[in-house]
Amino acid sequence: MMPYCLDLWKRTRPLTKEVQIGTLHLGALNPVRVQSMTTTDTMDTEGSVSQSVRMIEAGCELVRLTAPSKNEAENLQNIKLALRQKGIQTPLVADIHFTPNAAEIAAKIVEKVRVNPGNYADKKKFEEIEYTDESYQAELDRIEEKFTPLVLLCKEHRTAMRIGTNHGSLSDRILSRYGDTPEGMVESAFEFIHICEKHGFDQLVISMKASNTLVMVQAYRLLMAKMLANGKVYPLHLGVTEAGDGEDGRIKSAVGIGALLEDGIGDTIRVSLTEAPEAEIPVAQKLIAKYENYNAFDFSIPKEKLNYSPFEYSKRDSLSLHNIGAKNTPVVLADLSSIEHIKPAHFFGFGYQYSISLDKWNILDQAADYVYIGSNELDFEVPGTLGIILDFDLWRADYQNKPGYYPLILPEQLADLPAHTTGFLPLEAENDPLDLLANKPNVCIILNTKYDNKTQLYRRFFLAMQEKKYHHPVVLSYQYNTSELETFQLYAGADAGALLIDGFGDGLWLNAHLGTQYINSTSFGILQATRTRISKTEYISCPSCGRTLFDLQETTAKIRKRTAHLKGLKIGIMGCIVNGPGEMADADYGYVGTGPGKINLYKEKTVVRRNIEEAQAVEALVDLIKEHGDWQEPRN
Repeated sequence: MMPYCLDLWKRTRPLTKEVQIGTLHLGALNPVRVQSMTTTDTMDTEGSVSQSVRMIEAGCELVRLTAPSKNEAENLQNIKLALRQKGIQTPLVADIHFTPNAAEIAAKIVEKVRVNPGNYADKKKFEEIEYTDESYQAELDRIEEKFTPLVLLCKEHRTAMRIGTNHGSLSDRILSRYGDTPEGMVESAFEFIHICEKHGFDQLVISMKASNTLVMVQAYRLLMAKMLANGKVYPLHLGVTEAGDGEDGRIKSAVGIGALLEDGIGDTIRVSLTEAPEAEIPVAQKLIAKYENYNAFDFSIPKEKLNYSPFEYSKRDSLSLHNIGAKNTPVVLADLSSIEHIKPAHFFGFGYQYSISLDKWNILDQAADYVYIGSNELDFEVPGTLGIILDFDLWRADYQNKPGYYPLILPEQLADLPAHTTGFLPLEAENDPLDLLANKPNVCIILNTKYDNKTQLYRRFFLAMQEKKYHHPVVLSYQYNTSELETFQLYAGADAGALLIDGFGDGLWLNAHLGTQYINSTSFGILQATRTRISKTEYISCPSCGRTLFDLQETTAKIRKRTAHLKGLKIGIMGCIVNGPGEMADADYGYVGTGPGKINLYKEKTVVRRNIEEAQAVEALVDLIKEHGDWQEPRN
């Protein structure tokens, strides 16, 4: 299997080719750069300049603007001039999708152009076409003819280029041969890379964006593996496209981007939030800061080997202990061990609501599966679906005959664990105490570490488990010394996401100096983002740009208000048609701007309602969901 990073066991950034973008140097030994994109109409010079200034003041190092036609491309000159007159030298990037002549104009003005192979000089009609080798090559020849003028202009004007493959807009030609796959994304990019290299142009940045974090991570890994094998590694732009807003957008971005940063992959990032672009910058900076002042536990493995494929998802084979392990979805653990005199109200934060008048528990969709109470005792009955974990001595004294109560055991207590009882055993990943587990199949491991290289340490642990043929279920445990919610979401998303995407982990136990409701919500958010456990509606919402035809933030909030109870449903909310149809392939329903005040509705990637007035479009979406039998009334 081709390696996709320099070292699976030690975070090391590969020495990518250095690309100069105006005054900015990207790749090689340069730091990971942060960028974003304006949401203004590019014909609005004053508005675009003002927003660009706000982004730059927030720390944006590359400002991208959409250029859907010749007019917007030409107006980039006025925007650039106004910024330069303010003494701002931050490079500008023109975002191009369908229009080669707009790209050729922009290449003479800005420091970088971004082209999408699936849209630029290629065909996409969502048709399944059988290509022969001859017809496939004929299409490549046609693409080269249309793409070469831009390559030559960029080379002449020293304009960098991003070849930005998007999972939602792969061409019919690529889909016909490779399907809607990470491999197809990589091949689409390499077709354009080869044309650039043929003409001696190598000032390239590559991206593999998708709203599905598994597809996104696998595509980047495949790309890196191929570049490393070729001996020519271009810098990478990382991003989860249409990540959404708020908690969901931050966690989803952290899962996808963080899983790659964990392996040293990535030279520039954008956190694509359905919020103001300047709000994206501090989020990206916090995620990058995770890898500064890095306290790593140093270790080595004599012979590097993988016990899983990093290019496709397969859950680790583990034993089933009650609802943990095997084919069960990952469980979520909550922690009330620091609270004295635990009451039913304390359970509210992790999804259990108790009605005193009815003497009844109401269990929410995002309800934790286990709660650790330490040395505390409970003087009330809990729901039968909730497991209680408590310290071994207390369990043995008072609870060992009570169903639903399980001991947390220390290594020295393991010999006293009855064979018929499931016990939870905390282990430090930096140690290797696996011999303790011999002949103890009734143990669920709580894996933790105090070091920052958690991904690598946990990987090593799972490799050692496989070598000993141990199949104990493992709960991934992470503790963070922070009371800042956003930092917690980003760090936990990056750490746990990297393991869950690779099929490791039968549960998640997070801790921080935060309320249980925030910790619980983050846990379920990470599982949702890695698609290992679906507990809520998923919104594939683009971050807005100058092409957007309605207020994305306001519309997303309206749709969320009406549909947030539809667990497991994926709804795409796109500001324009550019990525809309393609992203609908990963959504159950789509809401896409098609003109001023006009909305098209999709069922998957097919338009089923056209030109609906924006004022009626949200209710029309609800009606569409009802028509296809996916609606349920919200619970009171």
